Amino acid sequence: MSTPTSSPARGPRLALAAGCAALTLALASACSTGDDSSVEPPGSDGAERALIFEGGGREVSATLTLPLRARGPLPGALIISGSGPTDRDGNSPLRPEAETSWNLARVLAEAGVASLRYDKLGSGESAAELDSEAPVDPQVFDDEVAAAYEELVSQPEIDPERTVVVGHSEGALYALRAHDIVDAEPARMLVAPPGTRYLDLIDRQITEQARQAEATGQLPEGQAVELLSAARYGRAEVRAGRELDDDTDSFGVYTPQNQDFLAWIDSFDPVDLAADLPADTPVLVLWGEQDAQVAGEEVDRLMTGLPDATRVDLPGADHILREFRDEPGATVLDSDRPFSADVAPAVTEFLDTAW
Repeated sequence: MSTPTSSPARGPRLALAAGCAALTLALASACSTGDDSSVEPPGSDGAERALIFEGGGREVSATLTLPLRARGPLPGALIISGSGPTDRDGNSPLRPEAETSWNLARVLAEAGVASLRYDKLGSGESAAELDSEAPVDPQVFDDEVAAAYEELVSQPEIDPERTVVVGHSEGALYALRAHDIVDAEPARMLVAPPGTRYLDLIDRQITEQARQAEATGQLPEGQAVELLSAARYGRAEVRAGRELDDDTDSFGVYTPQNQDFLAWIDSFDPVDLAADLPADTPVLVLWGEQDAQVAGEEVDRLMTGLPDATRVDLPGADHILREFRDEPGATVLDSDRPFSADVAPAVTEFLDTAW
């Protein structure tokens, strides 16, 4: 969830499971940043090529990563980052060194798979394109996925018959729907995927964070109940199709700017999306056992719609697939925490049989 703010400059989309706490709390182990990475990145270097293509009525900036020394037509992966202003590398203003999508591109390159990742509207090079007061038509995000996939398979190095769509967090909802968005039936990799409807996941996240803040004295006694009551009122109003106002809740989630997007994405139940996948679609589900944003029970629920999928739980990994470290009194930077070593073998084994 994104940190709330009363500033009118906040963007029209919230950041589900991609940033820090829903309250004005700083979770140092997750949200602090440093200047330079002190750990080795996963996978291998690739040959990167900058791309610009039309998608959703605008120019979309992207990066194509090709495995070094690879020959012949290559399998291709489309990487879709998480929610809010999360850019092509998996970074956001609240978490500028997460590097989730960049790390996944390196893992894919080592496995011999080319990948394309892009800045969705409101992130990276497109951050300045959003009007902070104007709602965004949710269709633009589907259009960007479709355009990015077409750009991937149009590259001369890519074999369009061997593709996979990789979605992290909220991006997994787009990956699940890829066959409806693009004219293809790619394999899927769902990374830290939501397993419940969007607004129910938000409710669980902000409830936990509000209660934690109250327990540690960061919220006055009783204020958590008031805040959560307002947020649940906002959820009910969105689901009933009633107009929100700027004072609906104090989390900065249920706002008029977010309403269209919230109603749209909440209409998708991940279990239903999973059950609607084309028959025999290869699916890999990756989830970190220390993920504070997506609970194991929610992934369990998702798997009821994916009886034939491969699920790999990553010991010690958090929501961005880095090794979780909780050091009281210390600031643990994302850049100081290695990417889970269990990701690469899981991805390689899955891709060896995906096509």
